[in-house]
Amino acid sequence: MVNSEASEQPEKIHLPRTSESDTLKRLRHTTSHVMAMAVQKLFPKAQVTIGPWIENGFYYDFDQPEPFTEQDLKKIQKEMVKIIKRKLPVIREEVPREEAQRRIKELGEPYKLEILADLEDPISIYHLGDQWWDLCAGPHVENTSEINPKAIQLESVAGAYWRGDASNAQLQRIYGTAWENPEQLQEYKRRKQEALKRDHRKLGKELGLFIFSDPVGPGLPLWTPKGTVLRTLLEDFLKQEQVKRGYLPVVTPHIGRVDLFKVSGHWQNYKEDMFPMMAEDEEAAAAEQGFVLKPMNCPFHIQIYKSELRSYRELPMRLAEFGTVYRYEQSGELGGLTRVRGFTVDDSHLFVMPDQLDQEFLSVVDLILSVFKSLQLKNFKARLSFRDPASDKYIGSDQAWEKAQGAIRRAVDTLGMESFEAPGEAAFYGPKLDFIFRDILDREWQLGTVQVDYNLPERFDLEYVAEDGTRQRPIMIHRAPFGSLERLTGILIEEYGGDFPFWLAPVQARLLPVGDAQLPFAQEVATKMRSHGIRAEVDTSGERLGKAIRNAEKAKIPVMSVIGAKEVEANSLNIRTRAAGELGMMPIDLVVEKMEQANRNRENF
Repeated sequence: MVNSEASEQPEKIHLPRTSESDTLKRLRHTTSHVMAMAVQKLFPKAQVTIGPWIENGFYYDFDQPEPFTEQDLKKIQKEMVKIIKRKLPVIREEVPREEAQRRIKELGEPYKLEILADLEDPISIYHLGDQWWDLCAGPHVENTSEINPKAIQLESVAGAYWRGDASNAQLQRIYGTAWENPEQLQEYKRRKQEALKRDHRKLGKELGLFIFSDPVGPGLPLWTPKGTVLRTLLEDFLKQEQVKRGYLPVVTPHIGRVDLFKVSGHWQNYKEDMFPMMAEDEEAAAAEQGFVLKPMNCPFHIQIYKSELRSYRELPMRLAEFGTVYRYEQSGELGGLTRVRGFTVDDSHLFVMPDQLDQEFLSVVDLILSVFKSLQLKNFKARLSFRDPASDKYIGSDQAWEKAQGAIRRAVDTLGMESFEAPGEAAFYGPKLDFIFRDILDREWQLGTVQVDYNLPERFDLEYVAEDGTRQRPIMIHRAPFGSLERLTGILIEEYGGDFPFWLAPVQARLLPVGDAQLPFAQEVATKMRSHGIRAEVDTSGERLGKAIRNAEKAKIPVMSVIGAKEVEANSLNIRTRAAGELGMMPIDLVVEKMEQANRNRENF
């Protein structure tokens, strides 16, 4: 086996995080072995491949002729309990490659032979007693008795390709979870149920925000009118903040020549994640002079900067674009809005002089923190995503990397932010400061990011005329406070449970006339609200009042008003809000004024 890497009572049970608990890693890794042993006892034809621990659990991939069923999972878990209760010692053994190869051939396990070819000597093997073994590097508990059989659960079966390659054999992946005690398992199950209720794919459909269409293609969301309103509100919000801070808007194409990405290094380092090349003709294709859908915006912004010789007086230059990019994600990796193939990045590239770098970096971080505050995203920490010195995937000199990483460290120290370093998480051209957000369901997401880049200015030979008349090289800052509109929207849907704050709600107010006699008045009020920038609509469904109210609640409309003869006569509205409940009768002008104020201040009505 090979290693890989809001509810009613949220405070009741603390779930240890995998990154914090070595005990959980050992438990889960060992439990995956126990599961594989149980599978091969019950299904002798099943061959094992890999089975790592993962966040919240573990999985194992099997080559098994017949598909596993729900009933099979119950049988496997029952057999796992028997194995655990046998109190088998978990024993590590190191053997020469030839001995490992001999044993694998005796078992008739071809996948293990492929895994063995990638391992370094000596070969590490773990045994469950003398009953079962697999290639593995650990970690494990010392005895199966350390696993609590009441704190494990097999959850589901999914398809998986051997080594993630669709051209290889299709395997069956069994997912499971393991915890230290039954209470943690029950809390995990409760959170899973809460996650199902908040799932942005489910709520997105119920609220009519976006769809996916097979004829269009997987991972390519289509935004409905309400979803487009939400998306536009987020865009406008950030654009307004950027204008205040001196950003200059630009627009760039969706495709570009392959050569552009060869200069930037993306073609060499990112080719597998780019959509296949398009060519003007066969000759161009042969010469690799075709086009690709852009996977990122930076080479385009660089061309705008480079279109004329810049003076030091023009710097810092902050170019900003909500630019749609395309990544060739594998179909099995797609997930609603949080992992898509076409997405819009709130991208900006700052071209700065060396003595401007620290202040501009701090200003970008200040913008990101301001965005998070407005969106009520509070539970996050900063990850210093640095280069792994042992890896050869990075471009640029050691000196450039040290300068860039130093700038990020200084910014974090200046701000006193909670942070941690993550070697190996840098982009191939520069280190990053990533903002890792932990949502209401205790899951981690990367949102905003800031990167310091000495390398692309060098590769594209960027210059500016310094005060003394010499030609100097600018430094680039890449930044995206949202990360992507799609992922942010998906996270916000789940964080709010679809119950958006007033200023973000696609429909802010719904007017419910009691009968046809009140309909003209309701439409007149809605028109007045819309003229003041309030997104109001009238319920013209003709449903009985009780159902109309329930429909507004189900649609999570922040404000509703039932309009009867009394309201028409008083030229007022009886206001009911999701945030504050019944507010009673209010003059229409006062309602409009308060709604405008809530929009201006980005707060609830």
